[in-house]
Amino acid sequence: MVGSHKVKKVASDAVAFLEVLDTAGVVVDATNQVVDQSSKAKDMGLVEYDKVISPELVELMTKARVTRQSVTEELVFAKNSRSPKLYISARATLLSAELVILLIEDRTEAKRLDETRRDFVENISHELKTPISAISLLSEALQVAIDDPEQVKKFSKNLHRESKRLGSLVTKIIQLSRIQAGDLQGEIEVFDLGQIVDEAVELNQFLADSKGVKITSDTPSEIYVQGDAGLISMAIKNLIENAVLYSENNSNVGVGLSEVEGIAEVAVIDKGIGIPLDQQERIFERFYRVDPSRSRETGGTGLGLSIVKHAANNHGGEVTLFSRPNLGSTFTLRIPIHQEQED
Repeated sequence: MVGSHKVKKVASDAVAFLEVLDTAGVVVDATNQVVDQSSKAKDMGLVEYDKVISPELVELMTKARVTRQSVTEELVFAKNSRSPKLYISARATLLSAELVILLIEDRTEAKRLDETRRDFVENISHELKTPISAISLLSEALQVAIDDPEQVKKFSKNLHRESKRLGSLVTKIIQLSRIQAGDLQGEIEVFDLGQIVDEAVELNQFLADSKGVKITSDTPSEIYVQGDAGLISMAIKNLIENAVLYSENNSNVGVGLSEVEGIAEVAVIDKGIGIPLDQQERIFERFYRVDPSRSRETGGTGLGLSIVKHAANNHGGEVTLFSRPNLGSTFTLRIPIHQEQED
């Protein structure tokens, strides 16, 4: 009886320590009966009817008991078939002659970030390969055609186009990396969104003129938001640039700013090729393109809309899309109005 009380005291002291550390932990006796567990372990659903429900975790504890050493493994855990899978790091250690303590660290989010980072690097490598290869081939062609002025002119033009594409891709990769890391480019300030929209329109004016696209805007002043003005300007510029690039020559692009129930809305409307319904959910993914061949023609990087999405999220807002093939698209960036102005 005294021994049982001592075992429970050791287990409860260990779990009390885990509560302070906010760590998932389970203490089991020599028969793998759960003596105590932390709140975080309860939240994860590691135990049912005083037993650890994962056979892999039970095996890990048995291994620690047999070897009398700490044992660590990376495992996949799910409470049941309907529960989401958790990627965990589990460590089993002898706590006393009878007790084993099992420590669990949820690595699901870290694994997701690692996979995202790996995919990002793979995508970057693939995307950079195309313009770099083209520049290499064109420079070789220039050397061969050095005595042919017409060929030199042709290859030089193509070389300039590919170098601009490469420069744009690198710039947007850097921008997206900074945004995803939460590294806002400027100071957080309150600014007039109408002025930012006007500047974004101006930045796209040369591109629009080269395609004969007319940009019409309705941007009332004194709609104030708080955040990184440079980042929001970049996002709106990307939306307008996409609208111009994917519009037919001599068409119109509309840009509007309004306030709806405490939310500032910037809508960019085009009458371009539109986006099929089954692809609209993926349009904000990095490097995703509805029409890769058209993106090559326009110099699109597949990063512009991803930057818009992250910029909106970083400001507590969102970006939405309404589009129909051959009828055009409307992208709407929504950002909360600055609180003092709303009051």
